Amino acid sequence: MAAGLGTRLLPLTKKKPKPLFPILGQPLIDILIQRLQAAGCGGVIINTHHLAHQIDAFVQEKHYDMDVQTCHEPTILGTGGAIKNVESFVDEAPFLVINGDIFTDIDFKEVYRFHLAHRHPVTLVLHHCDQYNHVWIDDHDHVMGFGHTTPCPPPSLHTRPGTAKPVSDSGTERRLAFTGIQVLDPKVLTLIPKGRSCNIIDVYCDMIRSHRTVKGFIAQNHYWHDIGTLAGYKAAQREAITRKALATIGPTRKGPLAWSNLKGDGSERSWYRVSRKETTLVVVDHGPPPGESICEADSFFAIGRHLYNKGVAVPRIYGYDRPSGLVALQDLGDLHLQALVLQTQTREKVVASYRQAVDLLVFMGLEGAKGFDPALSYETPRYDEDLILNKEARYFVDAFLNGYMALGIDFEDLQGEFELLAKRALHKSHIGFLHRDFQSRNIMIKGNKCYAIDFQGGRLGPLAYDIASLLIDPYVQLPQRLQKELLAYYIRRLQALATIEPLDFLHTYTHCAINRNLQILGAFAFLSRERGKKDFKEYIPQAVSSLKKHLHQIEPETCMQLRRIAEGL
Repeated sequence: MAAGLGTRLLPLTKKKPKPLFPILGQPLIDILIQRLQAAGCGGVIINTHHLAHQIDAFVQEKHYDMDVQTCHEPTILGTGGAIKNVESFVDEAPFLVINGDIFTDIDFKEVYRFHLAHRHPVTLVLHHCDQYNHVWIDDHDHVMGFGHTTPCPPPSLHTRPGTAKPVSDSGTERRLAFTGIQVLDPKVLTLIPKGRSCNIIDVYCDMIRSHRTVKGFIAQNHYWHDIGTLAGYKAAQREAITRKALATIGPTRKGPLAWSNLKGDGSERSWYRVSRKETTLVVVDHGPPPGESICEADSFFAIGRHLYNKGVAVPRIYGYDRPSGLVALQDLGDLHLQALVLQTQTREKVVASYRQAVDLLVFMGLEGAKGFDPALSYETPRYDEDLILNKEARYFVDAFLNGYMALGIDFEDLQGEFELLAKRALHKSHIGFLHRDFQSRNIMIKGNKCYAIDFQGGRLGPLAYDIASLLIDPYVQLPQRLQKELLAYYIRRLQALATIEPLDFLHTYTHCAINRNLQILGAFAFLSRERGKKDFKEYIPQAVSSLKKHLHQIEPETCMQLRRIAEGL
C-alpha cells in the first residue's frame, strides 16, 4: 500500500515518495519486498499515486527474484478500493496486505501461517502502541470495533440500527493498535465495492455486524515504526542504526530496546542511551546534513574513527548514517571529570585525575596528528588566524559584549588587537591534533580511565590551546597554583616525546588561553541568551576573571582597549 500523498512528511515528500525514504541507505519499500521474498512470498503488487514514476523506476531497476508489479491510481481509491483494484493479481490463496510506510521486524511468515491455521476470513496484526490503540478486541482476540467507541458491534448489541455502543476499559475487552499488516481471504474482495474509493475498515465493520469474525494476531517481542511522520521516520532510523550496531557487539536478539534521553549540555544534538539487557550504547542525532560539503556529523564520525584507530582513548564508533546524521557509539557512562572533581575530597585525587587527563591530551595531540587528513575537519582544516578572528574574537564581541552585556562595541575597533592575539597564539607553536573543546565535561571517566568525547571540532593546531582549555575551564575553576603545576606537568610529558622550547610554549599558551576565553564567553552568552540554557550564566564570572588574569600576563602596552573593556565587566 504505497499510494498515499505523504502530507504529514512535507516538505520531505515533495521530491520523494515515502516508500522510497531510506533506512540506513536502503529504501523502505526494498526492505519490505526483500523480507517478503525471504518469507516465501510469490509476488508483490504496489499501488502508487504520488510520484509514482519514481517507484516504477525503482522496481524496474531492482530485478527481484519474484514478480513485483506496480499499479498506478490516478485517483486515490482508499485502503479498501486499492485492494479491490488489484483483484486480478491475487489467486485463490489468502494474501498479505502491508502498509508501505512501516518499519518492523514482525515475522510475515508467522503471520501468514497463523491465518492459515484458523477459519476466519481476515487477520489483523495488532500490538500495543499507546498512540494508536484504537482497535477493540475481546478475550478471544476477535476484533470488536475501531476507534474510541465500537461503531460496529453485532446488531444484537445495538439499541437501534446504526447506534454505537461505547466500550469501557473494564471487562474482557481491550484496545490495541493496527500495525498496517493484514491477511485476507480472496472472498473478502466480493465485499468491497468496485471502482470507487472505500475504506477497508468500513468493510470490516460490516463483516462484524453480520457476525463474520475478524481475527487479531497479537504481535509481541518486536519493533514497529510508522514513518508517516517526521518523528516516526527518525525513530525508525534510530532503531535501524542501533540494531546494526548491537549486531557488531554480540548476538542479535529480538525484542524491544529500552531508550532514554541524555542531556546534551550546550549541543543542539539529541543524545540517547539504548539498552538491551546488559548491553548499552549511545546514539547521537546530528540531524540531516545541510548539503554535500563536510558537516559536523561527518567530522564526528571520521575524526572519532581516526583517533580510535590511533589508540587514543575515545569511544568506539559502531556506525554512522549520513542522510539522518545518526551515529552509534560506545557508552562511557555518566561520570565526567567535572563531576568527579566535585565529589572528590582530597587535592591528591584531583591532581591524579587531572594528570591522567593531561596524559591523554599529550598522547592525543601527538598521535592524533599522525596521518590526520585536514579534510576531515569541518569549517576550516586548521586552527588558523581566520578561525580565531571569526569563531572566537567576533563571537566574543557579537554574542557576549553586545548581545549579553549590551555594550555596543564595534568589532573593527578591536580588530587590530584581536589580530595580534591570533598571530601570537600561532607564532612558534607546536602543531598537533587539536581537540578544541578539551574541558572537564568532555572528559569521561570509566573504569578509572579518561576518555575524550565531542571531538568533532578537531583539526590541526597549536597544542597549547587544548591544555589551556583544560586548565582555565570555568566548570571546575582550578586554583592558579594548580593550573601552573599541571601546565608544568604537561610540558614535561610533552618534552619527553617531542622537541619543544618551554619558553616559546608558555608564550603561545598565554595567548591561546586568551583566545579560548573569548570563545568561552561568546559561547556561554549565546547559549544562555539565545538558546535559553540559563545554567551557563553561572560560569560567566569565572570566565571573565580568567580573561582579566591572562590579559595581565602579556605586555602592558598591548591590547589596551580590550584590557579596559575587560576591567569594566
